[in-house]
Amino acid sequence: MTTVIQVPPSLDDVTFEQVLDRLAPLPADDKILLDARHTRWASPFGLTGMLTIAQTRSARPALAVPDAEDTQSYWSRAGFFKHAEPLFDFHGTVPRARAVAESSVLLEITPVAKSGDVHEVVELIQARAQQILSNELGIDAQASVRFVMTLSEVCQNVVEHAGRGGWVAVQTYKWRQRLGRRVVQIAVCDAGVGFRRSLESTPGRVLDDRWDDGMALEEAVVRGVSRFRDRGRGQGLAGARNFLGKWAGKLSVRSGTARIAIVPPWDDDLPLREQLAPFAGAQVQITIPERV
Repeated sequence: MTTVIQVPPSLDDVTFEQVLDRLAPLPADDKILLDARHTRWASPFGLTGMLTIAQTRSARPALAVPDAEDTQSYWSRAGFFKHAEPLFDFHGTVPRARAVAESSVLLEITPVAKSGDVHEVVELIQARAQQILSNELGIDAQASVRFVMTLSEVCQNVVEHAGRGGWVAVQTYKWRQRLGRRVVQIAVCDAGVGFRRSLESTPGRVLDDRWDDGMALEEAVVRGVSRFRDRGRGQGLAGARNFLGKWAGKLSVRSGTARIAIVPPWDDDLPLREQLAPFAGAQVQITIPERV
C-alpha cells in the first residue's frame, strides 16, 4: 500500500512542515507518493527539501510532477528533475532540460558532499552574485564577496557535519507575499546526522537532561559552539549571522525536531520552534532582501 502525501500549492520552508507532519509517522521502508500535481510554486528550500526527503527513505519514493507547464519549466531550470531522477519514480511528464541564458536561478540545485564541491559552488556563483546584489538588490558590490563567503561557510557545514551529501540552491525573485520587493534566497539541505548528534560527538562532552535539538541549535547558531576544537572551524554560521545582520537578512536553521531563526524587523517568525515533526539532518535558509 502506498501512502499519498499532498505537496502544498506553494512549497516553502513553512508549508514544508505539512509534508513532514504526514511523513513522520511512516516507517522509512513504507511506500510513499509525493503528489505535487497541484503545486504551483516552490522556493529553493522546498525543492532541496524534497530531494532530502528521498534521501531519508529506504524504499524508493514516487513523485507526481506538477501539472502546470510553467511550474515544470522552473523546476527543470532549477535542476530539480535532473537530481530527482535517481531518487524518485516519476508519475507524469517530465520536461526536457533546456539551456537558459538568463534566469532567476542564481545557482541551480547543486550537490555538496566534499570540499571540492564547495569550491565549485563558489566559482559558479561568484560572477553572478555581484551583478544580482548590486543591480537588483541595491546592495554594495563589495558585499558580494561576503555573500559568497557566507554561502561557502554554510555549504562547508554540510561537508564537516552532515556525514553525507546535501544540496544547495540560490534563487532571486520578487517576494510579493511578505515584502513586495526582491530577495535572494539560499537553501542548503542535508539528511545527515544533524546538529545535536554532531555536537554530541565532541570528546568529553557531558550531556544533561535538558539537552535536545533546540538547545543544540542555540549552541551552534547563537553561541557558535562546534564539535571541533580548532579555532576557525565549526558550524560556519556565526559569520553568516553577522553578514545578515548588516543587510537585514534572515537566517533559519532546522534540525531534528527544532528550528531556530535570526529574525529581522520585517519578519514575524518565532526565534525558536520546538516539537516539530522529526526530520534527519539540517536544513538552512538564508533570505536577503532588496535595500529600500
